[in-house]
Amino acid sequence: MTLKRTLFTLAFAGLQVTASASAADSKPPSDKDFVAYDQPLVAFIHATVVDGTGAKAMRDQTLVIDKGRITALGRSSKVKVPQNAKVIDAQGKTLMPGFVMVHEHMFYPAGGVEYNEMSYSFPRLYLAGGTTTMRTAGSMMPYADINVRDAINAGKVIGPDMDVTGPYLNGPGLPIPAVHVLSGPDDAERTVNYWADEGVTSYKAYMQITRDELKRVIDTAHTRKAKVTAHLCSVTYREAVDMGIDNLEHGFFVSSDFVKDKQPDQCPKSAGVSDSLAAVEANSTEVKSLMRDMIDHHVALTSTLTVFETFVPGRPKAPQGALDLMLPEVRAQYEASWNKVQSSKGRMTPETYLKLARMEKQYADAGGLLLAGTDPTGYGGVVPGYSSKRQIELLVEAGFAFEQAVKIATYNGAKYLGRNAEVGTLAVGKRADLVVIDGDPSKTTTDIEHMPYVFKNGVGYDTQKIFDATHDTVGLH
Repeated sequence: MTLKRTLFTLAFAGLQVTASASAADSKPPSDKDFVAYDQPLVAFIHATVVDGTGAKAMRDQTLVIDKGRITALGRSSKVKVPQNAKVIDAQGKTLMPGFVMVHEHMFYPAGGVEYNEMSYSFPRLYLAGGTTTMRTAGSMMPYADINVRDAINAGKVIGPDMDVTGPYLNGPGLPIPAVHVLSGPDDAERTVNYWADEGVTSYKAYMQITRDELKRVIDTAHTRKAKVTAHLCSVTYREAVDMGIDNLEHGFFVSSDFVKDKQPDQCPKSAGVSDSLAAVEANSTEVKSLMRDMIDHHVALTSTLTVFETFVPGRPKAPQGALDLMLPEVRAQYEASWNKVQSSKGRMTPETYLKLARMEKQYADAGGLLLAGTDPTGYGGVVPGYSSKRQIELLVEAGFAFEQAVKIATYNGAKYLGRNAEVGTLAVGKRADLVVIDGDPSKTTTDIEHMPYVFKNGVGYDTQKIFDATHDTVGLH
């Protein structure tokens, strides 16, 4: 039986399977079962704090939460712990803001051109991985994303606050049945307006869009007070910048600006883009000029190193915990693809990958706004719950100090989304969205992988319980 047919059969029979399992075994866990702390008044004492501003880690801090808000933060010797507070001794632990990731999806690759909506597992797994606010950055099932967002806002299910991006805005050439093909600028305008009326709050242009279509998308979205990002190919970064785009995805890994014989409105062959990126010099005039143009026009750049490393030989396999989350057929498919990458030249050399990763730091150092996302696409090696932590590790590998990497994945995303008054840093008055780390990742970056609790709105969730409840679900629901 093919993977596609297996997934369909399992999904169709899902209610019956769940019902019989419930009858034969214990009742499956509910979201309430994941709650570890729900007291209105909580005090962490003797913690290390990385506050999301980029400042150095602060030692021996006390942080107080009252009714979902941070009401005190400072040296433990100076902050008075309120009476009746639930006191958590955080000696040897680190507190950081909840992540604000801006290139996430609610779907997952199921093989070939199929992408299955993960309406159950992904909201919970994103939260378990520390993401408390996210943008979907492209949707296969926009109504599902909208409904999940609204259910989270209403407190009916757990998950990050969501900025829902509309369906991919693309021209012809992408063989994915779930993606609408724009017929021209008028269709682009109609599509943006339709989904604005339905409740999406941002838009994403895709690889085969034309310049005229993209310009209409940007102008229409801005009229509707929404922002536009893009994964481009047929249109260059510089062309999109000149049109007024707000954000560009995937760092410089997909830029076609350096292809010498680039034709207007045409996506070069993948080898042409890859070869141009392998050949480009990071300190060249053309790179610096492009970066300066982007910065002068206030274009944010999203780093998604997690997905690109999956195509580079020598890079690690997804961690065991992520493998355990996959539907067995999906896991087998992923491992076969990973082994194939390891035994071949991959899509890019390790040297090209590191050069392009470091160009993201170059952009940030020059004054550009760098954001973070994980993009659970490719051939399935990027799994919510684990990918957000890996993204921060990869930013550190690219040259950022740990505290700067955290700022990219917290404050910068909140600033771009216009939510930095509420989330993105740990500060008095802000919402109590934070993660608890066993260890000190400012000294040992991989300590970030040990995240037993995530707090959202002052409620603390046991991440291991969420992982245990979502085994064998990724790829199915």
